[in-house]
Amino acid sequence: MPRRICFALILLALLPPLHAQSSDNSLSEAEVEQLRESAYFPRDRVLVFVKFLDERSNALHELFAHPRRPGREQDAHDLLEQFASIADELEDNLDDYGTRHSDIRKSLPKLLEATDRWSSTIKSPPDDEAYNVSRKLALEAIRDLREDATELIASQKAWFAAHPPAKEEKNGAIDIPR
Repeated sequence: MPRRICFALILLALLPPLHAQSSDNSLSEAEVEQLRESAYFPRDRVLVFVKFLDERSNALHELFAHPRRPGREQDAHDLLEQFASIADELEDNLDDYGTRHSDIRKSLPKLLEATDRWSSTIKSPPDDEAYNVSRKLALEAIRDLREDATELIASQKAWFAAHPPAKEEKNGAIDIPR
């Protein structure tokens, strides 16, 4: 009997941390794995984030392209929250890559181009109280991404003009000190 009580107490103690780890479901396990695989290649990682945001944007567009169905507003709310969460994560990565002077010059123009596309897609659904706040947060995240990418293009251009990369760095992998 004391063993069962002890076991039950241990399980109860572990439940809050387990619940806290699963609270952010904006990325699927496959998407998380893609991010892990691209972790050492900043240029590729930015493009993976762009792909995920494109998928959310396209799903939102498809949601309103078809006749209305029950739950559409909640689905739009969820997609917009996922979009904002992923965009915030990308912004954190851009900040990190900027301070480390990671070479992401080739992926930044693609990101800038995508921000215009995302912005128009997110503005297109009609106003609804169910997702207006989420839409506003997603649009702010897009605006922040656009500002960061614009600043990074200028700073990377200046940095790499003064510090040209070595010829053997074709993939742009991150150096990990050992």
